[in-house]
Amino acid sequence: MTNWEIAQVNIALPVVPLTEPELKWFVDALVPVNAVADAAPGFRWRMKTEDGDATAVRGFGDDRIIVNMTVWDSLEALGDFVYRNPAHLAVLRRKREGFSRLGQAHQVLWWVPVGHRPTVLEAEERLAHLREHGPSAWAFTFGTPFPAPDAAQESLGGQEDWYCRA
Repeated sequence: MTNWEIAQVNIALPVVPLTEPELKWFVDALVPVNAVADAAPGFRWRMKTEDGDATAVRGFGDDRIIVNMTVWDSLEALGDFVYRNPAHLAVLRRKREGFSRLGQAHQVLWWVPVGHRPTVLEAEERLAHLREHGPSAWAFTFGTPFPAPDAAQESLGGQEDWYCRA
């Protein structure tokens, strides 16, 4: 059993405010997709306000940006939800209809100790690091994943602390 969980953040910039009819499809999907995520195998936590609304969370230097941050028990569980869950896939397929292309990385993954719940500031730092330095053990992507620190230290014989920021 690992001492680590996988955190992820992804951000999106709506082309219009969420209150506009053009994004009704997205707003209507939020509660059901979040409910599916909350019940998915391996799900641990989702950032949200007290009333359960993650779209009200602000960060990344732009009040229009929507922030989605979750924690899962494994990279595999997160990947299964993101890329194999029909409800989530339906939203992903329509993303270009209501959201601007950011022109740079909009998602980052990183390992957190079991029970840790990351902050928006942590997510901002991880995404900035990924954008500036590319994937590393400190901030990575589904395309270039890194193992949990336990796994890496076991393979290195515990001789290196690779989890430090580059």
